[in-house]
Amino acid sequence: MSAPGPSDGQATENAAVPTCFRHPGRETYVSCVRCGRHACPDCLRSAAVGQQCVECVREGGRDVRQARTTFGGRPSLTARVTWALVAINVVLFVIELARPGIATDLGLLGQATYTVGGPAHGIAAGEYYRLVTSAFLPPATGLGGLGFLDIVFNLWALIFVGPSLERMLGGIRFLAVYLLSAIGGAVLFYLIAPPYELALGASGAIFGLFGAWFVVSRRLRLDSRGIAMLIAINLVFSFVYNHIIAWQDHIGGLITGAAITAAYAYAPRKNRVLIQVLATIAVIVILAVIVLIRNHQLPSS
Repeated sequence: MSAPGPSDGQATENAAVPTCFRHPGRETYVSCVRCGRHACPDCLRSAAVGQQCVECVREGGRDVRQARTTFGGRPSLTARVTWALVAINVVLFVIELARPGIATDLGLLGQATYTVGGPAHGIAAGEYYRLVTSAFLPPATGLGGLGFLDIVFNLWALIFVGPSLERMLGGIRFLAVYLLSAIGGAVLFYLIAPPYELALGASGAIFGLFGAWFVVSRRLRLDSRGIAMLIAINLVFSFVYNHIIAWQDHIGGLITGAAITAAYAYAPRKNRVLIQVLATIAVIVILAVIVLIRNHQLPSS
């Protein structure tokens, strides 16, 4: 007589119980629909059909192409760069109200001395930061006069065209257009205007955005007559009131903004990012060369 074999219940208990591939101590009978490995609830994510383990979800995310704007940038729905620029301008305006002397310290100045026989100040004296800082400070006239009107108009223009441009270009490219336009306007002012004249305001950057909007409109075949008229009217004001308005800053910003945006907008899809980066570097180099030329033209003291 032979001995009886194990019962069906005993065979089930002796069989291997599936466990999570990431947590061997956790029993589970649920598996990933993609790789088939068993996984516990903490290691599974809902998918279109069934559930996938976290590693398959991560791997799948690498294969998904990131959304891009028309000109290759990352989409920006909240216009964070625009509002950050607005905030910076407002904060510095308030600081300038409390300390008007900051306008002299950070304004656009070619070369001058504050006192007879004193040290030279300005871009020619190595204060290159003025090319940027001057674009974030309005003329120091307090809450009345040109200074207040200047920042009101510039902020209105920034809010008017900034969000749309940022959505089309992407945050990084939009910021590059704004800053390079500001520097481009400052460089042309430094090159042409008398070195002892002090200039302030974001008009160069704003004119650069106007130029950028015109280029984008032409590239997308949109109606550009409105922005062209706005540019023309402001240029007329710049030349008519040239004794209080730095028209050089406006022209320089307009040219720089339009040029760099054209490079961004018309770059072919193949190697687009590389071409856009090289164009940005080229603009920076050109502006730097102009500054060096002007430095050489001015006397050393």
